[in-house]
Formats: sequence, C-alpha cells, structure tokens
Amino acid sequence: QMKSPQMTAQPDTRTKMPPNGNLTIAIYLAVTGLSAACGLVIEIVAGRMIAPYLGMSLYTWTAVIAVVLAGFSVGHWIGGWLAEKPSGPARSAVAISLCLAGLSAALSLVLLRTLSGPVIAIGLPAVPTILLLTFVLFFPPSLFVGIPSPVLTKLAIDEAPSRMGTLLGAFYAVGAFGSIVGTLAAGYVFISYFGSIRTILTVALLYLMMAAILFALDRRCKKKPLLARQTVVPAAIIALLFGGVILSGRAVSAFVDNCTKESAYYCIRVIDISGDIGIPARTMVLDHLGHGTNLRDQPGILLTPYVEAQDALVKAHFQAPQELNAFFIGGGAYTLPRAWLARWPKAKITVAEIDPAVTELARQSFWLNGDPRLTIEHQDARRALASEPEKSFDVIVGDAFHDIAVPQHLVTREFFALNANRLKGDGAYLMNVVDNGSRPRLTLSIQRTLKSVFPSVELWQPYGQGTRQTFVLIAAKTPTPKKTLYSRVDPESSWQRIPEDEIAKLQQLTEPLLLTDDFAPVDRLIGVE
Repeated sequence: QMKSPQMTAQPDTRTKMPPNGNLTIAIYLAVTGLSAACGLVIEIVAGRMIAPYLGMSLYTWTAVIAVVLAGFSVGHWIGGWLAEKPSGPARSAVAISLCLAGLSAALSLVLLRTLSGPVIAIGLPAVPTILLLTFVLFFPPSLFVGIPSPVLTKLAIDEAPSRMGTLLGAFYAVGAFGSIVGTLAAGYVFISYFGSIRTILTVALLYLMMAAILFALDRRCKKKPLLARQTVVPAAIIALLFGGVILSGRAVSAFVDNCTKESAYYCIRVIDISGDIGIPARTMVLDHLGHGTNLRDQPGILLTPYVEAQDALVKAHFQAPQELNAFFIGGGAYTLPRAWLARWPKAKITVAEIDPAVTELARQSFWLNGDPRLTIEHQDARRALASEPEKSFDVIVGDAFHDIAVPQHLVTREFFALNANRLKGDGAYLMNVVDNGSRPRLTLSIQRTLKSVFPSVELWQPYGQGTRQTFVLIAAKTPTPKKTLYSRVDPESSWQRIPEDEIAKLQQLTEPLLLTDDFAPVDRLIGVE
C-alpha cells in the first residue's frame, strides 16, 4: 500500500532561534569588538604613560606588548573555563570581568604615580625595572578584558548551534577588527585629542558601560526585574570602588596631566629654572630627558655641556663661521640654532623637527622668534635631506633622540653617506651620543661607521668618567686643530679628544659594528646596564 507523502515527511530537527536571539548575538558581538578595541587602546597608551618615567625605547615597547599579550592569554584561558558554566553565571562573570577591567584601568593611573618612584629606586637594571612596572600597571586590565571573548562566543553559539561555524568566524573577525580600530583610534585620535589620562578614563567608562549592558541582558534573559537587590548591591559596590579609586587618584594628582603638551610623539614639559640661576631660563623635557635649556636674554650662553661642545667644535673647525649654512637633525628647544642666529647675522639655519608641537612650544615658551634666516621642516630629517639634493651645508648637526637612543635609521652608513653628499668641501658633520662611559659600544660603532664615509672622525668626551656620558663626534675631511675644549660656563669643565690609540683599545674591548640600514641594533649596543 502506497503511503502518502504527508505520512513519510520527517520532522524539522534544526534548532530554532529563540525570540530576540539575533539581538542577543549582536550584543555579544558588539561587546567583543568594543572590548578588543579598548584592550588595544590600553596597550598603545601604556607606552605613552610610562614614557615620562622610563623613556620610550625598544625595551619599553617590548615590555608593554609582552605584558599585555600575557594578560590577554591568561584572560582567554580563564574565559574558556568560564564558558563551560551555565549561561547565566557565565554572562554574569563576563560583566564582572569588565567591571574589574575598568577598575584596574583607572587604578593604573594611581599606581603609576605612587609606585614608579619606589620601583625605579630599587636599582634594578633597566629591563627588569621596565618589566616590573609595566606588569604591575597593565597586566590586570589586560587579563580582565581577555575573559569576555571566549565566553561570549560560546553564549552566541548556544543561541544558534546550527550557525556555529559562521559565529566562530564572526567573533574572530570582530575581535580582530576591534583591535585594529582600537590601535588606530589610540594613535590618531585619543592620544592627540584626549591625552593619555582622559583616554584611560574613557576606556574605563566604556568597560563599565558594557558591563551594565550585560547585567541588564542577564536580568532580561532570566525574566527578572532590573532593579532588585541582586543588581543594586553589586552596582553600589562597584560605585564605591570607583569612588575610592577617584579619591585616591585625586590625592596623588593621578588625573592631572604632567605634560605641558602631549603630542603625537612626546610628552613635552616646560621646566622653569629661573629661580635656580637667577635669570629667566627654561628647560624642555621630552618624555623624561632634557632636550635643551634656553636663557631668554642671553641666547649665546649654552648651559648644556654637549651643546656647548658642539658650538666650540664648529668655531674651532671654521675660521670664519659668520656665513654658516647649517642643517639640524632635530630641533628640541632650538638652543644652538637660536644661539647661532643671534651671534652670526649672515648665518642660515635649516631645522628638521619631526614634531610640530615641539616647534610650537619652542616659540611659545623658549623665545624662538620668527627669523627669515631660519627654515623649519616638520618631517623626518633623513627624508628632508634626501628630498632636496641641490642644497648643501657647511655643518650638519645630529641631535635626534628616542629616549636616550638615536633612531637607528639616523646612524647607518647609508645615512652618513647622504650627509657627506650634502656637505660642502670643508663641511663637518656633528652628533651627540648617550652611552656607557667605560664601554661605549654604540658610540664606537657609530665612529666606525662614520670612518667608512669620512676621512677624519673624532670622538670627544667630557673630562672624567661616568656611568653614562654624552659623547660628541665630528666627521670631516680634515681634523680639528684642537685637542681640548674649555667651557665658558664652567671653568673647571672641559672636553677631551680621545686619542686614536685609546680608541683602538676601546674597539678591541667592545668590538664595534658597522651599522647599515639592514642591521643597526641601537638599543642593544647602548646597553641596559
């Protein structure tokens, strides 16, 4: 007997989407993407936060990235464990983790002000100091924000098991996209327009907002009223904790920006030292190092020793520098350009300063006046030199730094060859290098690299040894006619040209490298002692 088609039809065994299931999944996706973005904002801002205390170098960025990734990893593992719980407790755990992420993010501002001094005072080498402080500040918020992703992915799959593959791809994609958006927003928007402190507080509030949304969603899924003891008590506890963080932060000025201006490159500070020397004077600090001290009424008096040494070398090398045409790699407080313009009426100065905010502050606070003889190019110095091959200079002065290290593309044989091509026949290239006083591995590597391009390379150091010193190098076709430079500011201070035999002994000790665009390990050579 033939059976009718109706009798042979099989029931639909596919899992039905619960009411409002798409909305719930959309909320999970939004929280996953936004939390990933916030986590990357913290990572980018972390480097800027610690720069005034530890500087900005390869070591600081390496520590920040490693610590944040470690936090994400532990958070993901914990999130995977929580994802095995029933949906209600799992959802509540994610909300709690986001609250803790907001609390720890805001608390990092307080800990930065209270712990940075004691941690640095321990006296550990640079790398352990950077790792320790970075871990204390940024591991907790990274851990807590790593928890939501695996939990929310599992909750979304529970809403629509038949779409597991699609949902896995969607959550991976939205997490990656959020990370990209967070990175771009931190670098191009938040730091430039909000500053580090407001950015961190904004992220903390976003974490709280996401937590509140998940709490509300959990109450709705359980079909329970939003305002009940189970929600009011946790909300009051969170409010009290945040209130405590805010009060403690205000007590240590954690929410007061210690930068006069925070630019896309530096935390720039203006330090008034007029009371210390008795006349109007200011020092410019970029991140945590001074980059020039200017006297308002006496621009020709150079208080920074290496700047005075560079000035003396130029006067010794050139018989009549009144018509000097100079190019400066880095502006800072524009101390030496300002001095030369005041001293030599026919001098022409070109400065390549990558940060327009540095120039703006130099005009506002360091008495850099508009002068038709001064040309300022706000771009990378190497690009500036390469883009105008028709120009030539009597002197090129290298004074660009990230933390205490020279950017690696400004110490290579290719870059020095570019400088040699831009110098006139009797021109000279000068630069200063911060290095270990007894084992100047970076300085000697730069000296060796300069020797591959220039006939004469001299290495000058201040009288007396120190753990860290600023060396000055001058490269030209002919040597400087002097072996000692005496300070006008401090009669007991002088600079000595290191004899060739002593340089040879130091080279045997340190084995300097020839630096190229392909290989210039500046941070490793400068040492971490």
